[in-house]
Amino acid sequence: MRRAMVLAVALLATSPVHADLARRRSAVVDVVQKVGPAVVFIGTEQVVDRRMRGSQLEEFFFGEGGRRERQTVQSLGSGVIIDAGGTIVTNDHVIRGASAVHVVLADGRQLDAEVVGADAANDLAVLRVASKTPLPAARLGTSADLMIGETVVAIGSPFGLTKTVTSGVLSAVARSFKANDQLYIDFLQTDAAINPGNSGGPLLNLDGEVIGINTAIFNGAQGIGFAIPVDKVRRIVAELRSFGKVRPAWVGINAVDVTPTLARRIGWERSEGAVVESVDPASPAAAAGVQPGDVVAELGGSPVQDADELQARLRGYPAKAAIPLVLWRDGRKIPLTLTPVEFSAQQMDALAWDRLGLKLVPSRGALAVSSVRPGSQAERFGIDRGDLIVRLNNVALDSVETFREALVSARNARSVLLVVRRGGRNYLVTFRL
Repeated sequence: MRRAMVLAVALLATSPVHADLARRRSAVVDVVQKVGPAVVFIGTEQVVDRRMRGSQLEEFFFGEGGRRERQTVQSLGSGVIIDAGGTIVTNDHVIRGASAVHVVLADGRQLDAEVVGADAANDLAVLRVASKTPLPAARLGTSADLMIGETVVAIGSPFGLTKTVTSGVLSAVARSFKANDQLYIDFLQTDAAINPGNSGGPLLNLDGEVIGINTAIFNGAQGIGFAIPVDKVRRIVAELRSFGKVRPAWVGINAVDVTPTLARRIGWERSEGAVVESVDPASPAAAAGVQPGDVVAELGGSPVQDADELQARLRGYPAKAAIPLVLWRDGRKIPLTLTPVEFSAQQMDALAWDRLGLKLVPSRGALAVSSVRPGSQAERFGIDRGDLIVRLNNVALDSVETFREALVSARNARSVLLVVRRGGRNYLVTFRL
């Protein structure tokens, strides 16, 4: 009898607890327990020169700006392990300019990280850490079947608060917007709280799959955060792991915005889309059957808003990655797939000669003008042989390869800014493209 009473008391004491845990366990709890160990905290250090204002005597000796002091600046972000060997995905802006990168795992271990590759245009970076034991890894899902309104979970280190979990819904897909004079293309939007430090962490579905990499928030906004869709992440990460960078890819479509006059002329009854103005000969677009006058209505399953967005989204596809398009021609939709190829060095040099009028050779840590095309912009600006080209937009030019890649990346912009050095002085020259 006494044994039965003790057993009954024990059951009464424990059953409600277990029942409550079972009732309280939600799909979000399951996701966090499943994927949380694969989410890491990323810390970086960057050594910078800080100009200090000093006394008049110091400014006399050190110059008008005062003396300089080297200072270590620390920043933080998040990342997610995608294989047991220690490959980590994060944002490019989390590790950009860092002199040292370290990763804190969910179990508290701190490991030095190697930067495998990074791409500023797509804001993605790949790190690698060495571990004696296999690491927990998250599984990459797909962003092709996402449903607006489905529950999503974000895990990261906002403001350095590691292992922070937020949840919400998927608010929109294929979201494009402009902020700070920059065009942001093809993002997932969520109302799950994303704050500084969440950058680089995963956005997850209820199956515990990574559907995006958290990357941006609207300053001052509530419930508006953005993530890079995982299908794009997969393409860029594969490129970074293989080559350390995203190889410039050639498609061959030159497009313009839809205007009311142009829409009436071709019979297009919508205000969005991009009209193919020309197709480069022997290009992937020409091989796939794209023609001048076609409207690019969809790319990768999402509508195309204008020519700028089309070119920006095309840059998210590296060489040899298939691009699904839907064209509108003669009143009907035409689905097709084209595969971009890598720009050759000859094509890059031809682009510089055709659009800028320049041929360059390495010289004294910069690039020297070796030839100027008659009638070109370079000739009209008075650029001459022997002048040094030291920067293109924000890229310092220390090799011909760097110049080629910078020009190809900017080829769809309306203009580029070159810094030209002559006689020890720098001049800013804007070229139309």
